[in-house]
Amino acid sequence: MEHVRVEREGGGVAVVTIDRQEKLNALNARVQREITEVFEQALPGETRAAVITGAGERAFVAGADAGEMGSLSALEIREFGRIGTRMMEAIEQAPFPVIAAINGYALGGGLELALACDIRVAAENAVFGFPEVTIGIMPGAGGTQRLPRVIGSGIARELVFTGRMVSAREAKEIGLVNRVVGEGEALGAAREMARQIAGNAPLAVRSAKIAMNVARNTDLASGIEHEGDLFALLFTTEDAREGLSAFAGRRKPEFKGR
Repeated sequence: MEHVRVEREGGGVAVVTIDRQEKLNALNARVQREITEVFEQALPGETRAAVITGAGERAFVAGADAGEMGSLSALEIREFGRIGTRMMEAIEQAPFPVIAAINGYALGGGLELALACDIRVAAENAVFGFPEVTIGIMPGAGGTQRLPRVIGSGIARELVFTGRMVSAREAKEIGLVNRVVGEGEALGAAREMARQIAGNAPLAVRSAKIAMNVARNTDLASGIEHEGDLFALLFTTEDAREGLSAFAGRRKPEFKGR
């Protein structure tokens, strides 16, 4: 791949790095297709947790590639948006948790990508925002849909309508990010969190992610019913038997993912 690197660690952790530093890791169609391929084809299988980040300290992803977008017709832009939407869905629906490690700018499409992740870890120099309305457009790859679900409708509308940017500290205060760490430390903190997740029973973690994804798109009663089904199914797995046995025997469980 030209702009996306995958590094695998032991224990089922993978790190995905977007590397277009000369463009502040901006998302063009090629990059979006490469990320989609990684999450749909390369990572499923042994991966228990993944981290996605941008190369360098200046930007996670500074947005979509305005140079590429500016020459497209409305129909071509719609297709560009579909490519982005598929990428976001590949991350969101991945059968393992995905953590965004954010240094520098996470604007426009970069913030949309971060919102598609399960967890966001930000360095102190991170900057977030949807500046689209200041140049005559709007978020077009799920930003207006995911942001209210993460931080609530009122603050989400303020950020989208004003286009203002927020610091890492404010992002933590409004619930946009889970954790803020020192400059240059986001990737290390995200890796450590991924290792902690990967040490748990993978089928249980996967089922919990499915249940929480379902919760966004259904009513409470239906979500609880779905959760109950997943909960019961886990009791048929070897991992559940191992976990319960290890707990009773006061030893560390050895999960196999089956």
